[in-house]
Amino acid sequence: MKIVIAGGGTGGHLFPAIAVARELERSMADVHCTFVGTVRGIESKIIPREGYDIRFIRSEGLVGRGAFSTVRSFMKIPLSIIDARAILKEVAPDIVLGVGGYSSGPVLLCASMMGIPTMIHEQNTLPGLANKILGKFVDTVAVTYHESMGMFPEHKTFLTGNPVRTEILEGDRERGYETFSLDRNRFTVFVFGGSRGAHQINNAVAEALTYLESLKDHIQFLHQTGDRDFDLVREVYRSKGFKGTVIPFAHEMADAYAAADLIISRAGATTLAELTACGKAAILVPYPYAAGNHQEINARKLWDMGAAQMILDRDLNGRSLSDLIKHLLEDPDAISAMERTSKSIGSRDATKKIIELVTGLLKKGKLDNVNYKMQAI
Repeated sequence: MKIVIAGGGTGGHLFPAIAVARELERSMADVHCTFVGTVRGIESKIIPREGYDIRFIRSEGLVGRGAFSTVRSFMKIPLSIIDARAILKEVAPDIVLGVGGYSSGPVLLCASMMGIPTMIHEQNTLPGLANKILGKFVDTVAVTYHESMGMFPEHKTFLTGNPVRTEILEGDRERGYETFSLDRNRFTVFVFGGSRGAHQINNAVAEALTYLESLKDHIQFLHQTGDRDFDLVREVYRSKGFKGTVIPFAHEMADAYAAADLIISRAGATTLAELTACGKAAILVPYPYAAGNHQEINARKLWDMGAAQMILDRDLNGRSLSDLIKHLLEDPDAISAMERTSKSIGSRDATKKIIELVTGLLKKGKLDNVNYKMQAI
């Protein structure tokens, strides 16, 4: 079986796609997965590292951009359609799966017009622009949250949850200490802002170190900064005398989660899926410019249930963050309660549910093809 997986741009779109690809290979014989994305997306670096084939189209986002960039993006749509069609004709997939991000639109639209079975997965409560449009054309829609079901045609929409890579569930605390040079006897805070880092979170943590001076001998940080802030943040830890392992990107996320006692992060759907699958306590800082404000909606769901704390981006600074860290350090029961609640709502079978939908769509596609040939006879 040949499958094309289209989308990416950020880890939130890409990592669930990798989870699906791996499960397909594990559960089905003779599967070949080809990813389609853009040269500028994170997929251009991650997918080759994962050992999968990747092709690129000329596509850019349309939402949240300046006038000039929006016009340029519109002008690239015909090119992206041409690229997508060429890739589909060459690969000749049995099915095409879209996982969100602007590169998914042209590929799924072309596949639908070419009669190839199509499916999309929506990670967030509020669908992005691409998936809103694609939902009208594709054969099957998988959603993460129950609230999303009413935003797509009822007859082809299914609740699956958000796929989590198997290795995320297999992290090892001791290995995490060794991999990231952490002290086993200190409270560990893992900070990350998504695959590219988050400048606002990086600044707030750097500022918070001043207010956490009294805890210097009891706390340590594992901090994924992204490329842009790496040198600056590393120097802040050094100058303040805090124990901290600073990295631009964490490839060993499973072990980073396992070693962490508390996580500070954005609230993308994939991040929340991983946090709850692992049952981790977290301080969530929703990205305020996410489409439809979906990160705040995602975070509030966990906050209301007691699975996480939340600080809005506009309220985030060194003082507010350090106060919350101190509060949680002084109340281990609060962290334990968050961990229990988080784990209770985590979904560990989302990937298998999506594989079942893929399998069903493949069978339907073959049946439709047989019926078409019989009618032709």
